[in-house]
Amino acid sequence: MARSDRLFRLLQSMRVMPAPITAARLAEETGVSLRSLYRDIDSLRAAGARIEGERGYGYRLIEDYALPPQTFDRAEIEAIALGLAEVQHMGDPALAKAAISVLAKVAATLPDDREQHLFHAISQVYRPDARYSQACDLNAIRQACWQEEALVIRYADKGHAVTERTILPLAIVYTDRVLTVLAWCCLREAFRMFRVERIIDLTAPGTSFRPRRAALLRTYLAELRAREAEA
Repeated sequence: MARSDRLFRLLQSMRVMPAPITAARLAEETGVSLRSLYRDIDSLRAAGARIEGERGYGYRLIEDYALPPQTFDRAEIEAIALGLAEVQHMGDPALAKAAISVLAKVAATLPDDREQHLFHAISQVYRPDARYSQACDLNAIRQACWQEEALVIRYADKGHAVTERTILPLAIVYTDRVLTVLAWCCLREAFRMFRVERIIDLTAPGTSFRPRRAALLRTYLAELRAREAEA
């Protein structure tokens, strides 16, 4: 294997493997000796890659703009183009704008032939109508998830009964045809999935629940696994 190919393979391994990664594991992954592995890491650092760690402790790749552009094969380019096209058809203007921006940024890092593959991908998305209807301010929900701040919502259930609830929003979940908000409901004191089109209005009082979001998500996933095991 050419040394340049080996260095790219080492970079990719450090991107996808859980850190910290031992030198022995990286040497096994790239098929080189430990001595060569240490030299390769020094070469990547000299080229601008930020790699934390040292011998005996393991390594962690810190992504930054000094890293060389990613090299995508044709299938990976198809996946990028298809995924971003799907995002543009979801019906969320903010995400659609972001998808267009991401496409331009990725294209700017690619060689000319790969750039053409990106803009003229074989896989295409056609949706005459947006996949999801947007009935409330998704940007406010997204911001509340990022900032770990509670929301007060007025919500209509399937029987059209309206209640006011304080929720701790954890994630926006895109199911097949329904857009939902996974949240901890302070009224029910339980996890709930709120359909976005049933949220009549919402306000953000600025009440923080940081740093509970990660712990709540872990608890929710544990409950899901427990229910699946019982089924």
